[in-house]
Amino acid sequence: MLNVVTRRHQRSLFVGGCFTFCFCVLFLDKYSRLAKDAEYEVDFSGRVEIDHFRHSDVNEVIALGLSKKVRILCWIMTSPQNLDTKATAVKNTWAKRCNKALFFSSETNASFPTIGLNTTEGRQHLTAKTIQAFSYCYEHYGDQFDWFLKADDDTYMIVENLRYFLSHHDPNSLQYFGHKFKVIVEQGYFSGGAGYILSREALKKFVTKGLSDSVNCRQDGGAEDAEIGKCMQHLGIKAGDSLDIYGKETFHPFNPSAHLRGLYPEWFYNNAASYPKKGLGCCSDYSISFHYMSPPDMYVMDYLIYHLRPYGIIQDVRKTRSFNKEASFK
Repeated sequence: MLNVVTRRHQRSLFVGGCFTFCFCVLFLDKYSRLAKDAEYEVDFSGRVEIDHFRHSDVNEVIALGLSKKVRILCWIMTSPQNLDTKATAVKNTWAKRCNKALFFSSETNASFPTIGLNTTEGRQHLTAKTIQAFSYCYEHYGDQFDWFLKADDDTYMIVENLRYFLSHHDPNSLQYFGHKFKVIVEQGYFSGGAGYILSREALKKFVTKGLSDSVNCRQDGGAEDAEIGKCMQHLGIKAGDSLDIYGKETFHPFNPSAHLRGLYPEWFYNNAASYPKKGLGCCSDYSISFHYMSPPDMYVMDYLIYHLRPYGIIQDVRKTRSFNKEASFK
């Protein structure tokens, strides 16, 4: 009797071992293929791949439809020392959801790739990097996209929400959007870290008129976001409103934890165009960006937004469609 039990136990261990081995092989094979699939060209030539890791019950029709109607070129400001960390995290997460993504640095790197600009690294040269990057975008892609986004390599963007917001605005109007500060510039200016986005017409005027006016549009030095804001006001490019219908912010100059807990520096209370809030009241359900995001933060954010699912709660596509027909942003 003991021998029978022992043999049965051995067979169970053998079968269990085989199953575990096969599962590991299949998992590693699938993981390897997914990792390989995630190596993408940054230029999608107008086609947007929403996600490589898809849920079967997710309907992407609306997001894919907007990606064709609201074409966004995203350019990311980075540096040689950040390519393997911050820039790689951006490239592997939200940048792939733009219609096109470009990375600008002080040096050209053909393998990443980055586009080298005629400037050196350092905060004192962020204005020059920004002006030159926007100029490059206009000269090479000015008529191919509707909107042109500037972001840092520690900015995380929810591109689908950005498209949704922009779908209520005209790319042929002179306006740009971001997180507004009320100081320095009369109409306000937008936080560089939270990212700001120019309409096609605004980009055209900024490059064709602003770059030749060094008196009103500083070519380097100063605080990049404020200097760009001064130039925009002089050119008659409106600093638009990006609050949602509940008065909540959509572009955020800090990471989610800071906004939710209300851990703001004193200068933020004095400079923000709308009074900073904390808790769930801080941020729109259709938030667009967060700043000061480390590479691990970006991967966690991507997982939470695009992969984690509460069981039994599935998005009602019919309600989403009816919601999208209404102007949900001011």
